[in-house]
Order: sequence, then C-alpha cells, then structure tokens
Amino acid sequence: MLHGTAASEGIGIGKVMLIEEHSLEYTPRTVTDTEAESQRFKAAVDAFCYNTEKQAENLRSSAGEKEAEILAGHIQIIKDPYLSGEIEKLIADGQCAESALEHMCDMFIAMFSAADDELTKQRAADVRDIKSGVLGILLGVNEIKVSDAPKGTVLVARELTPSVTAGIVKENIAGIITETGGTTSHSAILARALEIPAVLSVEGVASSLKNGDTVVVDGSEGAVIVNPDDTTVAEYSKKRDAFLAERKELENYRGRETKSASGEVYELFCNIGKPEDAVKAVDADGEGVGLFRTEFLFMDRTSIPTEDEQFEAYKKAALILKGKSLIIRTLDIGGDKDIPYLGLEKEENPFMGFRAIRYCLKNRELFKSQIKAILRASAFGDVKIMFPLITTMDELREGKKLVAECKADLRNMGINFNENIQVGVMVETASAAVIADMLAKEADFFSIGTNDLTGYTMACDRGNNDVSYLYSPLQPSVLRMIKRTIECGVQNGISVGMCGEAAANKLMIPLLISFGLTEFSVSAPSVLNVRKIISTWTKEEADKVTAKVLEMSTQQEIVEYLKSVV
Repeated sequence: MLHGTAASEGIGIGKVMLIEEHSLEYTPRTVTDTEAESQRFKAAVDAFCYNTEKQAENLRSSAGEKEAEILAGHIQIIKDPYLSGEIEKLIADGQCAESALEHMCDMFIAMFSAADDELTKQRAADVRDIKSGVLGILLGVNEIKVSDAPKGTVLVARELTPSVTAGIVKENIAGIITETGGTTSHSAILARALEIPAVLSVEGVASSLKNGDTVVVDGSEGAVIVNPDDTTVAEYSKKRDAFLAERKELENYRGRETKSASGEVYELFCNIGKPEDAVKAVDADGEGVGLFRTEFLFMDRTSIPTEDEQFEAYKKAALILKGKSLIIRTLDIGGDKDIPYLGLEKEENPFMGFRAIRYCLKNRELFKSQIKAILRASAFGDVKIMFPLITTMDELREGKKLVAECKADLRNMGINFNENIQVGVMVETASAAVIADMLAKEADFFSIGTNDLTGYTMACDRGNNDVSYLYSPLQPSVLRMIKRTIECGVQNGISVGMCGEAAANKLMIPLLISFGLTEFSVSAPSVLNVRKIISTWTKEEADKVTAKVLEMSTQQEIVEYLKSVV
C-alpha cells in the first residue's frame, strides 16, 4: 500500500494511464533575424492563449468558474508586460525564442519555488505549465491529451497540470494519483471540483506504476493499493458503493430547512467567485451567498473594472438569487492574490502586509467605485457589504464612513439603493476576535474566515510542511477565538456566520452549533452534506460535546474525541 495526501474524497478502482511528458529538448541557437524570431514567439503565445481559453471553457462547464480562473491566470501570466518584455529583449539580443522563454520562466520558477508559503509555490507549477505549453508550440510537439482515456482510467502523473486536467472527461476517470501537490494545490482543487477521488504527494508513483496496472485510489484516507487481490477489490467496491449511496441519500435533504434535531434553524449559504457561480449556489439548494469573493472580477483582466461593470456583475448575482441574501466581500488583494496592473510592491511578508481593507482605504477612489457598485446592486436584492481583514475599530469606522459618502453621492445623482444596507466584518485575524465585543457594537454582522484566522492565530503557513501540523481550526486557541467571536455577536444581537473551510467540517459542526453560530457558508457541493450533519445534532448533545472539548488542552485530544462521537 502506498500513502499520500487525501486530496479528494471517494474510492476509485481502475487501470493506470501514465501521463508521460513529451520531450521538449532543443538545441539553443543564435538568431540573426530577430524580428522574425520575435514574430515566431508572439505567434506561439497567441496560439497558447487560444488553446488555454478553450481549455478554460472546458473547465468552466465541467468544474466551475473558480477552477477555470486557474487557467485564465495562465494567460494573464504569459501576457504580463514584464515577462513578455524581458523575453522580447533576450530575442532582440540574439537568443532563440525557446532559450529566451526558458530563461525567463526558469527565473520565475526558482523565485516562486523559494517562497515560504504553499500558495506562492503553486505559482511555480503554473509557470512550469506555461513554459511547457509555449515550448511545445514552438517545437511543434503535440500536447498531452487525456480526453480519449477510456472509462475506468486512473490518471498517474508526476504533476497533473491544469492544462492537462482541463481535458478530463470526468465520467471516464476513476481516480487521480500524483507525486506532487497538497490539499490546496491546483490538482486537489480541480479533482474536488470534478468529484474525482485523488491521492497526491505519493513518492515515486509515476516511475513505480505501469500502464494497465490495476489500482485502488482511496481519496478519503490517502491510500493507493497496487494490483489488489480479488478480496481487496471486493472490499473497496463495497466502500465505493457505500460512499456513492451516501452521496445519493443526500438528495433527501434538498428543499428542506437547515435545522438541528432540536429545532434550531440555521442559514446555509454558499461561497462564490463570479456572478455565474450564483447559479451553482441555487442549484445546490444554497439559501443564499455568504461570501462573494470580488477579487476574481479584478483578476481576469488587464485593467480595473469600472463601477458599471462591477454593478452589472453584482446585480446579476442578486437577480439570480431572487431575494436570497448576497454578502459581497470588498476587494481582498495582496497575500497570495496579486493583480499585476494594480502595481502592488513586492513585500517580504505579504500576508501580514498591505492587503485587503488596508489597500482599499489607501486607494479610496477604487474603493468608492466598488462600494457604489454594491450599493446600486442592493436595489435588486438582499445585498450586504463585508469588509475583509479588519484588525482595528478605526478600519471599520473608516469603511463605514466611505459607505456613507457613497450613499450621499448616489442620492445626489438620484440613483436607487437600499438605505438600510447591512455592513459587516470578516473576522479572520486574532485582533478582530479579541475586540469582537467592540466590533459587534458597530458592525451589522460577523462572518468568520477560519482559513486566515487559523493561520494568523497559530502563526503558521498551512503550505509549509514543517509547521502545517499546527494548522487546524481544532487547535484549542483557535476554538476559543471562534467561541469568543460568536458569543460577542450573539450578545450584541447580530448574526454570526462562518465562510471558512471549517464550516463544512463534520468535526466542527457540533461545536459551532453549541457556540451559537447562525449561518454556515460552504462550497456548493457541501451544502446537502452540511444540512444533513446539522440535522443529526440537538443543541443539548452539542453542548455536552463542546463542554468536554473545551476542557482538552491539545488538538490531538480534541480530534480523537470528536472522531469517537461524530
């Protein structure tokens, strides 16, 4: 049995198809007709962008908008003025297009690979994918295709790139195994979106397996069994059938209220990145949107979206939701989300630097344009504004002051909006949790972002293997931050939601019920499962479990206990 990272739940049984990378070797040469070589490079980039856009369209329909953004980002990278400009300079100095491309891409790969955080390291994988794609076009090498893989195929690769994944016909792929990648890697994100069982970071798997080998992929436990005997196949076939039956049984929870066994009613929302994703939220039976990540509107382009463009996007989402709640988070850039045309300076520690609300308060015209667009959209649905990365009362007050200014501007122009629009705070820093009692007096609602709250509270990067063991919302300190935030909100009569990954964690749900959380915001595929889990708990049972958990002093104790009762 081989072991790796459990990246996408489920059991897959099938035949191995090795994704073997084509040779991209070439002989560097000096060119004299640099203009012709430059045109050859530009033609290759145009072809790459055309192919990538088609791949993104495939992903849009098979996985979703957020997943397609991964590939759309590749176009943005290769068209980055600095990268393309430096390649053009090298060609002008006599390097062939292949050498110039490789030189610049390798420089970025080395830079990103040296980063401390996993999300930045993933950019190295993106650049490798781009380099391979453009080099393949320059060399006339056919791209790797998985679209012809027969039913029951298990894809095995050193690294499964987004461009290869885009060609997957998900009904034919039983599982995915790679040598690289973690739970936050593009391979994992795409596998989960396509609902394909996946085990990543299996050392040496691409060289140890052969085409045609039979394998079991246990994406729930992170295990791979090679050429299993009949008894093992039968055992895992039963597990697979049970997993699929459980998924099917979740359909019984469609159309129901989200209610605990003791009758408490909760709001169950979805997280989205584009207005089109609101359709998926509705289709998944979500009761609204608890987090609209607006930075995606800014990322897939080369200039700042206008107020009208933003208004149309927010309005579209509001109309799709037909009166259901739509919480729009204002621009959250910086950290792992760089937008080249905004000219953010490189920082040694961007996650603790000039990002989110800090950037917006210093760039007021951009911020006011977004706020006005949200206000205008509020005339078409139950729209709310949420500020990210709040750490001080000053930030909340300054943000609310700008909302008031924007309201006055719109009034003077005779433009309709909801005068009573709610303005909330995303609690994702230890600072915000500590002053939650004060913030709750001036915010209309809280939404807890457990991903950042965990990282900031534990002072650890979830992508750093040396400290990732610390990254868990079930750490005693993080649980106390969450408990305090919820209690402060409840005491001040405001609703408290959670839009981080912990909101869908079955071990966390009884604790959140006990703490008094009123709204869960999860990915669309998680909606019915979360509704089912909530329905199995009474408040009294959840309180008893929580009382024991709060007496425990280590994450290991807490996890072991919760696994025994959940």
